[in-house]
Amino acid sequence: MEDVVKRHIEKTPGVVGGRARIVGHRVRVMDVVVWHEMRGYCADEIVAMFPGVTLADVYAALAYYFDHREEILADIKADEEFAEEFKRQHPESVR
Repeated sequence: MEDVVKRHIEKTPGVVGGRARIVGHRVRVMDVVVWHEMRGYCADEIVAMFPGVTLADVYAALAYYFDHREEILADIKADEEFAEEFKRQHPESVR
């Protein structure tokens, strides 16, 4: 299974903040997790949103999440904190 995930998931310094993402795309594992686990999108719906992303990519992202849950939840929390801080500092930019 680890080899399958490695073919679909990568981390590259300087690309999407070095966070885990689908190979060849800027779609982060955490994005797939939010859409699937928190917003209720099925894998087919996620694939339909991104040309070039495959079902195997989506399922590999979910497998990566379940193997690295703490990392991905920390990434989600960091993004939420960044968004809240931005809203506080730039209220005129947020509706």
